[in-house]
Amino acid sequence: MITAQMNERLTRVGPGTPCGELMRRYWIPFLPFAQLLENPVRKVRILGEDLVVYRDRSGTLGLIGDRCLHRLVDMQFGIPDECGLRCPYHGWLYDETGACTDRPMEAATRFSGKMKAYPVQELGGLVFAYMGPSPAPALPRWDLFVWPNAIRQIAVNTIDCNWLQCQENTGDPTHSAWAHGHLFKYVLEREGRLEERTASENHTIHTRMNWAKGIKDLYAKQTRYGMEKGVIYSKELGADSDRVDRHSTVIFPFYTQTGKTGSPRSEYQIRVPIDDTHTLHICYQTYAAPPGIEAPRQDVIPWYEPPMWDEKGQPILDFVLAQDAIVWVAQGPITDRTQETLGRTDIPIVLLRRQLDEQIGRVERGEAPMNVFEGESPEIIFGSGQEPEGWNQPDWAERQIVLTQSFRKLYHKGLAVDDADRYGPALDIVKDLHRRIDEAEISARTSA
Repeated sequence: MITAQMNERLTRVGPGTPCGELMRRYWIPFLPFAQLLENPVRKVRILGEDLVVYRDRSGTLGLIGDRCLHRLVDMQFGIPDECGLRCPYHGWLYDETGACTDRPMEAATRFSGKMKAYPVQELGGLVFAYMGPSPAPALPRWDLFVWPNAIRQIAVNTIDCNWLQCQENTGDPTHSAWAHGHLFKYVLEREGRLEERTASENHTIHTRMNWAKGIKDLYAKQTRYGMEKGVIYSKELGADSDRVDRHSTVIFPFYTQTGKTGSPRSEYQIRVPIDDTHTLHICYQTYAAPPGIEAPRQDVIPWYEPPMWDEKGQPILDFVLAQDAIVWVAQGPITDRTQETLGRTDIPIVLLRRQLDEQIGRVERGEAPMNVFEGESPEIIFGSGQEPEGWNQPDWAERQIVLTQSFRKLYHKGLAVDDADRYGPALDIVKDLHRRIDEAEISARTSA
């Protein structure tokens, strides 16, 4: 439980708010680049600010205010020019800095007006904005964005709740047993599809429901780029062995990585605050090929929106992301953390909140928060803080077995149905890649 004041401090993201000022120190992903190829002018809302992103005829990206300075026409209906975006009403032209560079029919009068504008960059098929004070830091080249020899696709959803409810999911290693185990089973039972869907021993339900057995303790600690946490199991308490299982990687402030870098399927879940009560949830999915297997070239990284509701308006709950989303929204637009009752499984959540508060404090003191990179970004940054051992070695295929939850490297055997990936436009080429990796693993075991 935290105070009402602290809850406000950690959740509100508008201009001038403590968390909003922290967020404005980072490059914020807010749009798949492929969407600008479909429509070069789009209205967006980021951190409570209404903006328009565009790609002009020269290929330059801009992110500017959403209203023309002349008669306040909505610039989402603007016309891309060779160098900037024109208002559709009277043709006033704005460049990527927000400067009005041309006013047809007003050339005889001087004008120095300038609208709000923010720097934008593209990386890995995503468009990023920097909304903080100058100079802008380097755009970090996190590993999944730049990993070689891989297929990618991007899933985007608007979640109707505060961003922190989504991000706290990453500080909750034990929710899988129920949200992705018992709830999943219940949903399939009601639909009469339990035996059909879970016939494979690799189905995620079988693993997830066992995660609750034999928990002795949880651990959490700050890392170079975020947080590490996991579960300590005891055979004496019912686990199959004494062991420590590390959970997904947290990269501050709003990234979570599931799956190991370089594995047949890994993902960033990115929780971008649209405003105080809406979150842009981005699943950045990367399917890596080992040395010796070539992933097909993608000229454009495709995007999709996994459906969360059926034609009757009922929630779709038979895949993992949808199960997460429903419990985030079920906590309310901004959950009242003064009323919660935390338990021993919430140790990582306490650390996550403390870390967020500490980094807000750094900004308030005029200091740079963590993961703000000055100068140039390294060519690749491993969010775990460690380079995957041997990722560029020829025997990588043989060692894939331990790098991915089993069902997430078997999409060619029908197990993509349990993830949002099942809706993705790249699924067919991912299945083919998984088939080729599977054949390489079998060959490696046979020849060993």
